[in-house]
Amino acid sequence: MSTEPDKVMSFTDHLQELRTRLKYALISVVVTMIIAYAFSDVLFVWLAQPLIAAWHAADLGTPKLHFANPIEPFFTYIKISLLGGIFLSAPVLFYQLWAFIAPGLYRREKKYAIPFAMVSALFFVGGACFGYFVVFPLGFQFFLGFAQLDMGSMHDVLGGALSVSMKETFQIQPTLMMSEYLALVWRLLLGFGLIFELPLLIFFLTMAGVVTVGALWRFNRYFIIVAFVISAALTPPDVVTQVFMAGPLVILYNLSILVAFIVQRKKKEPDEAAPAPEE
Repeated sequence: MSTEPDKVMSFTDHLQELRTRLKYALISVVVTMIIAYAFSDVLFVWLAQPLIAAWHAADLGTPKLHFANPIEPFFTYIKISLLGGIFLSAPVLFYQLWAFIAPGLYRREKKYAIPFAMVSALFFVGGACFGYFVVFPLGFQFFLGFAQLDMGSMHDVLGGALSVSMKETFQIQPTLMMSEYLALVWRLLLGFGLIFELPLLIFFLTMAGVVTVGALWRFNRYFIIVAFVISAALTPPDVVTQVFMAGPLVILYNLSILVAFIVQRKKKEPDEAAPAPEE
C-alpha cells in the first residue's frame, strides 16, 4: 500500500482545482435554491413555528411579523431559498471540499470521500435541528418573556412606597420584522450546523497525526474561552444565545477527545501487531 500522495500538484493546479470545486458547489446551491424557492412560503412558516409557540406562551395575542417596505417579503423569500439550498446541497458541498483536499492525501485516505460527505452533511443538519428544536423554543420564550400586556402590575409591587402616580397602564409588545427574524434564524442555524462538525474535524486531524489526545485534553481548559469567542462570532450579541451555543460546543469538544482517543488507539494496534525487526 502506498504511503505517498498519488501526485504533487503545482500552485496553478491547486487554483484550477479550487475553481472547479467552487463551480460545482455553486451549481448545486443554485439548483437546490430554485427547488427551495418553490416551497419558500412553506419553509418560512416552518421556520416561524418556534417563535409562534413562544408568542402564544407569552400570551401576546395573534402572532405578527411585519415588513418595512414592499420588497422586503420578496428578498426574505430569496434568503429563505438560499438557506434551504445550502442545507439541501450539503452532501455535495462537503464532497467538493473533500475532493479539493484529496490530492494531498494518501491513497488509503481518499476512500473516505463519500462517507465524509454524508457524515458531514448529517452532522451539519443535525446541528441545525438541535438549534431549531432545542435552542429556539427556550431562547424565544426567554426573550418574549420581557413583553408584558399590563405594566400596571408595577404599582402593586411598589405599593405606594414611592410618590409615583400610575393612573394609566401600558403594554410592552414586540414588533418583529420579517427580515430581522430571518437574519437571526439564518445565523443560528448555520452556526449550530458548523459547530456540530467539530467531532468530525477532530477525527480527521487525529487520523492525520496533527493532534493527540494529550494535547486536546490539556487545551480543554482554554477551549471554554474559545467556545465563547466562536459563539460571539456566530450568534447575535446577547449572552443568553451565546451560552446556548457555547455550552454544546464545549460538550462536543469533550466528545471529540473521546473520538480522538479511539482513533489514536486504533492507529497503534497495527504497529503493536507488527513483528519486531530482526537483529
